[in-house]
Amino acid sequence: MTTLFYVFGAILFVYMSAAYVVAILRKDNGTADIAYGGGFVLLALSALALTSLTSVLVLLSVLIVIWAARLSTRILLRNKGKEEDFRYKKWREDWGSWFLLRSYFQIYMLQGVLLFFIALPVLLVAVYAPLSGISTGVYAGLLLWVIGFLFEAIGDAQLDAFIKNPANKGHVLQGGLWKFTRHPNYFGEALMWWGIAVVSSTALVSSGSYILAALSFASPILITFLLLKVSGVPLLEARFAGNPEWEAYKRRTSVFIPWIPKKL
Repeated sequence: MTTLFYVFGAILFVYMSAAYVVAILRKDNGTADIAYGGGFVLLALSALALTSLTSVLVLLSVLIVIWAARLSTRILLRNKGKEEDFRYKKWREDWGSWFLLRSYFQIYMLQGVLLFFIALPVLLVAVYAPLSGISTGVYAGLLLWVIGFLFEAIGDAQLDAFIKNPANKGHVLQGGLWKFTRHPNYFGEALMWWGIAVVSSTALVSSGSYILAALSFASPILITFLLLKVSGVPLLEARFAGNPEWEAYKRRTSVFIPWIPKKL
């Protein structure tokens, strides 16, 4: 069984290396953002192909494919015809002659490692819960995922509509879901993975794998940490620091979990 994890890792290694080659040809490391969702799809399909099909594994795979397809498509359309993202442009300048090597390890290989650990819930079910079926816990996890998906999809749609309106240039989106959290799309993404972990842990518990069930939650814990402390909230909020409209919005609005705005 453990051998399967090496197989999944090898598949992901080849995929991320191929994405790196494409990025070099395109001269755009934004390729990593597009490839991110595709990596989850590849792992989910590999799990379906290499292990026993169960209703829970199929459900998890479908949820991941829906999430990843929407995310990658949105990023692809958003970046079409545009220059390389400001983060990657800065690294291209800062890394100089080491750019190619550091890009491979610090962007593509690092992303591959993170991707593998975030995808653990589906991989653990594929390998260690060969007889899992649908139960109450699975429905609870599915409900969390649906709520998260709506937050991410609606939040992104509201943001895209706001940005497309020239009258909003220089202003901060404060309506819709953004009235209750400064990052409804990030909250939604994290909640989806908490839902996936609930589904996975339920299946693993029913198979007697209690330690592995607990390990499933390493995925949402990791992605929540990354969104809150590393690649999501900090990077975005740093761009608005000092903007009076943003600072007022920040004081009254929850950073992550939706909540009633404070009255200042």
